[in-house]
Parts: sequence; structure tokens; C-alpha cells
Amino acid sequence: MGSYDDRDGQIWLDGKLIPWRDAQVHVLTHAMHYASSVFEGERAYNGKIFKSVQHSERLIKSGEYIDVPIPYTVDEIEAAKYEVMKANGFSDAYVRVLCWRGSGNDMGVASQANPVRMAVAAWEWGNYYGDAKFKGAKLDISKWKRPSPETIPCFAKASGLYMICTMAKHQAEAKGCSDAMMFDHRGYVAEATGANMFFVKDGEVHTPDPDCFLNGLTRQTVLDMLKEKGIKTHVRHIMPEELEGFEQCWLTGTAAEVTPVGQIGDYNFEVGTMARDISESYEKLVRS
Repeated sequence: MGSYDDRDGQIWLDGKLIPWRDAQVHVLTHAMHYASSVFEGERAYNGKIFKSVQHSERLIKSGEYIDVPIPYTVDEIEAAKYEVMKANGFSDAYVRVLCWRGSGNDMGVASQANPVRMAVAAWEWGNYYGDAKFKGAKLDISKWKRPSPETIPCFAKASGLYMICTMAKHQAEAKGCSDAMMFDHRGYVAEATGANMFFVKDGEVHTPDPDCFLNGLTRQTVLDMLKEKGIKTHVRHIMPEELEGFEQCWLTGTAAEVTPVGQIGDYNFEVGTMARDISESYEKLVRS
């Protein structure tokens, strides 16, 4: 489809639709220098954005976490998202909502005098990990760790928190991997660069406690699915040495959806029945 700044279509910017190529900001935008921005990634299926309201609510909460007050209500954000979908003629699409501190009277670290802006874009996006849904994604083990909640607002979906994720994924791709698994600051298994993780052992599921990273909406959806299926699930701290004993693994995220994992570092996993069942069940749920 070409570069993301050179496409046909419409983007919602600060209250109105404008041509895609005209959606630009000044180089002295505060967020570009100090990462004063938050965002949401969402998927629409059959014209309906999955858990759309929850995403809009989380966007506003993320803004509160990093002192970027969102100047729109949930209803206004919802209307903007569906306006973009309609304007671009999309039924199935990925929707990105971004709020940031723009250009203004402040160009130092503080930015309270600068306006908060919002944009909504949508595009068609296939499987995030390509054919990994069938054969299982291959993950590197990153040297970068998820930081302590005492150092960052770790429960915000804030752009700056993804810097180490970008670095980790670049290193993983250089090794022929799809993504990287990260430990947290204490050495526990945490998450991938943009997705939560689940493991299977003896018919039971184990997933890291999201006490220092984002508790994804897809993660929460899958936990509800597991409960409905009567599968015992343990939300807990997972030690690195436990990876060897797990039989299956999968990732969850809006972009990743539910993607089985075949390998993490030197550890191999079966793309087994439970992983496939959860992936297929999720696909049915979002299109129901």
C-alpha cells in the first residue's frame, strides 16, 4: 500500500476529516521531542470496532496518567472513529487513535500551555505476524526489561513506553524472529513487545500478572473465554526457568489477535489444540 504518509483516504484531525496526505504536524510539536502522547490500536470486524468504548475509555485514562488531558468525551471519540471508517469505506480495518501535546508556547519539558490534539486514522491490516497463526511465531528473548511502576506510568498506553519495545523487536527481527519476549524489572516473564502472553501446562493456563505492564483488552477477553470454557487459569509471576516446562504458548493483542508461539529463544512449544481453539474462538467472537 506504500508509505503511510502517502496514501489516498481521509484522516480525522482535531474535529474534522482532511485528506490523508494533509494530516501533518510541525517539527516543534512537543510530543515529537518529549513523547507526550497516548494512543489506542483497535480492530473493526464487519463494520464494528471490537470493544470500541473500552478503548476510548482507556485512551482518556492513559492521558490522565501522563498529564495529557484528552479534550474529547468517549462519545465524541467513538463518533470520530466511525466517521473515519465510513469515510474510507472500511468494514474490516485497524483503527489508530492518537492524542498528543502539540506546538504552543512551551518547548521545554513542561507543556501545560500547549494544546492537546487528536487524530484518528484507519487502514486495512492483515495478520500482524504473517503466517505465524498457523505455524507459530518465533520469539527472541530481549535484553530490555519492562520498568518498575515507580519509574514510569506503566499502565498507560503511552507512546514513550514503546521505545524499548521498538529496540527489542528490531534486535529480534535481525535474528529472524517475529518478536521478542521481555522480562520485567524483577526478572519475571512479562510480555512481548506489543502483546500479552499465555502458557499451557497439563491442561491449565498460566499468564503473567500484569502488575507492571499493560493489562491488554484482548488479554482480558481471552481470560473471560478461558473461564467460560472451564479451563483453570493461573495469573501469577512466572520465572524464566519455567519456560522449559510449558507445552503451548500464545500471544494476545489487538494487532496480534490470538497468535500461537512455536519458539522463544531455545524453548520450543507445540501449536497445540488449546492454542488453536482459543485463536479460532476469538476469531468467531470478534465477528459475532
